[in-house]
Amino acid sequence: MVRHILQAACLAAAIAQAPLAPEPLLAADLSLPVPTIVIYPGDTIRDNILVDRDFALAPPAAGAVIDNRAALIGKIARRTLLPGKPIPTIAVTEPRVVANGAQVKVVFEEGGLTITTYATALQAGGVGDIVKVRNPESGLVVSGTIQPDGSVRISDG
Repeated sequence: MVRHILQAACLAAAIAQAPLAPEPLLAADLSLPVPTIVIYPGDTIRDNILVDRDFALAPPAAGAVIDNRAALIGKIARRTLLPGKPIPTIAVTEPRVVANGAQVKVVFEEGGLTITTYATALQAGGVGDIVKVRNPESGLVVSGTIQPDGSVRISDG
């Protein structure tokens, strides 16, 4: 019995001398946009299906979710977004302006010369993305940048 008391005393002394565990990171109150309904992959995110909700998130978690409602409007869901849950930054993408296999207007400009034709998109993409297109008559494949109007601009460089 004395042995048990000595073991308990040693354990208590060891605990008292042990360094304190680091304090957890302080949580910050954040107001985050969350869906009011289930948003499925491919759906466009609209303002009327979002609501702001207050959360207490640790700083590392805060950077992994979208905290700006305006940054979500018009984006496309890449995965299912659940009501009331914060939206991860990787869960949304820019809308696709050009679909794979679609016929797109192709524009080449150099100096005062402008050549316009149509080609088949070999990749889907959004504004500013570089995609490959194929001329259906010659079979030639070229790369160009998608413009806001949905055309593909080819450069000589």
